[in-house]
Amino acid sequence: MKRMRIILEKVKRYKYLAIGLIILVYMSFFDVNSFQNHYKLNRIIKKLEKQKAFYKSEIAKDSVSLSELTSDGAHIEKFAREKYLMKRDNEDVFIVVENEK
Repeated sequence: MKRMRIILEKVKRYKYLAIGLIILVYMSFFDVNSFQNHYKLNRIIKKLEKQKAFYKSEIAKDSVSLSELTSDGAHIEKFAREKYLMKRDNEDVFIVVENEK
């Protein structure tokens, strides 16, 4: 009985500290905005930023290719020969594939 009284007195003395600790623990681990959720979201953001940089570089390359294709007929022929393996009537096309190790 005496022990319970001592414990209750300490709780009454430090009630604001105890309530603050309970709120801190709740917000750190159980709340929607917990540290774990922030960590997951930060990883997703970094991954998306890498994808964004990759796609921006691809867009830059494609816009250069598009401007070359729209400006000159020789580039159109080169593109058709490389990408779609097109050929003229009197030509033979040989495809050389290098072995990948």
